Amino acid sequence: MKSHESTQTMKPATAAKKLGVYLPATPAEFQEGVVTRAELNELQANPPEWLRALRENGPHPRPVVAAKLGVSITGLARGGVTEALTSDQIQEIKDAGPAWLEKERATQAEVRKEAARLKQRDAEKAGGAES
Repeated sequence: MKSHESTQTMKPATAAKKLGVYLPATPAEFQEGVVTRAELNELQANPPEWLRALRENGPHPRPVVAAKLGVSITGLARGGVTEALTSDQIQEIKDAGPAWLEKERATQAEVRKEAARLKQRDAEKAGGAES
């Protein structure tokens, strides 16, 4: 039996997530269609002007906002940030240095430190098991 290759497609929301952009800010033709794997690869390799502008200025989706602020998505919510923000709005938050941001950054640093400790411990265990 001969198999045929089908074109893999994804919903615009999935493609926007993979591109790191906020779907409602994308052009209507992007939001209303489907995106093939080849189209996604092309957008990543040669981003059109609208994609470059969104990545630079926003509005950015919450995962990108969280990364730019150095906190978790949950930390954003605890800080009252629930919507997409532009790069300027993110910079304003950084400049203001609210107490919640400092607290969430400290929490995130502790989480990373603990994750690194556990990774090191697991690596040592795996190294000892091979001996």
